[in-house]
Amino acid sequence: MTEQDKTEQDKSRPAPRLVFKDPFEQQAGDDTDRGWGEASGRRGLDWYLDQRPPHHGEK
Repeated sequence: MTEQDKTEQDKSRPAPRLVFKDPFEQQAGDDTDRGWGEASGRRGLDWYLDQRPPHHGEK
């Protein structure tokens, strides 16, 4: 391979790029209900009452 062939080959290749994405812009799998193993969908009153902390007492 001649020097000219190498130069032509280098010109035909796109320049490599480094792409750095901010990892905090992406949602992790465990940030969702599905990631925690819960069924997705609307949450009704029963779900909210089940999530009430014990120090709030029963009503």
